[in-house]
Amino acid sequence: MSEQEQPDLGEQPGLPPLARSALDRSALRRRDDAWLAKAWDEGVVLVVDLAQGGRALVTDRADGSAALVLVPSAEAPEGDHWFLGIDPSGLPVWTIDAPLPSLDGARAVTLRDIGHLLDDRDAGLFTAAAALDNWHASHKFSPRTGLPTEAVEAGWARRDTEGNMMWPRTDPAMIVLVHDGVAGPEGRCLLGHNAGWPAGPDGVRRFSCLAGYVEPGESAEASVIREVGEEVGIALRSLHYAGSQSWPYPGSLMLGFHAVADRDQPFRLDPEEIDEARWFTRDDVARMIAGDFVDPESGRPSSLPMRASIAFYLIERWLRGLPA
Repeated sequence: MSEQEQPDLGEQPGLPPLARSALDRSALRRRDDAWLAKAWDEGVVLVVDLAQGGRALVTDRADGSAALVLVPSAEAPEGDHWFLGIDPSGLPVWTIDAPLPSLDGARAVTLRDIGHLLDDRDAGLFTAAAALDNWHASHKFSPRTGLPTEAVEAGWARRDTEGNMMWPRTDPAMIVLVHDGVAGPEGRCLLGHNAGWPAGPDGVRRFSCLAGYVEPGESAEASVIREVGEEVGIALRSLHYAGSQSWPYPGSLMLGFHAVADRDQPFRLDPEEIDEARWFTRDDVARMIAGDFVDPESGRPSSLPMRASIAFYLIERWLRGLPA
């Protein structure tokens, strides 16, 4: 594919897809039982089914975007409900982990599937609901005391039977697109294939940015340098923060970076983490997005992460030559 044949990738990316939100979380209302009772009666509910992979219902719009299905509280399934906040129209929005209702014209999707197709309000709602529902599902007992817990503060805290409180946690993780700093068609970026990823349909092999958790006592920047060194064995020349987004699987905050490295450095892969790493040209990446890239050596088709991920966001900004 020549430089003149680059595919139309739509509008230039702004914030990472799941960094967007138009939700007023109204934290000061979470202990106001009378206000919450009224907000429940007047509110709507986003049903998320964790047993089905965290799916919710959406309807498709004519322009290719999607909208969450929010049901009136009086029609919501039985179950504990957590207060998400107030939407821009002033409507209280809640979430429930329950089987999805059957509604004509709606389909069940995960946040991974649909996050990039939602507007700011719905992206913020689904991300918050998935994160909160996942936390409640995994904290029925206190990790400190082992005692049973109950939800308090409209779902934003849990308390054990001795009164000990705990709040939702977020685990910081870094993700970095390493590239060679070269502009135009000759530039290349470094992508890796995780050793634990199975092949996709038709043997498609997915490549992505390097990523890992920030360790205790470590800055995000130090984590990037360490993880790149551990996973592929190369040194970085420079490092720039690019943005962040929640990744509620089950509760990470992804801190995104662009980094520059010399591409003549030999790889030293950690086989438990990365079983293949390669430098890809902008033409290669454009073909992967278009779905027609085949590795010339192995004959295997290759793909990129889903569009709702911050990995895709970092890759697309590099592809377009946009600043970090």
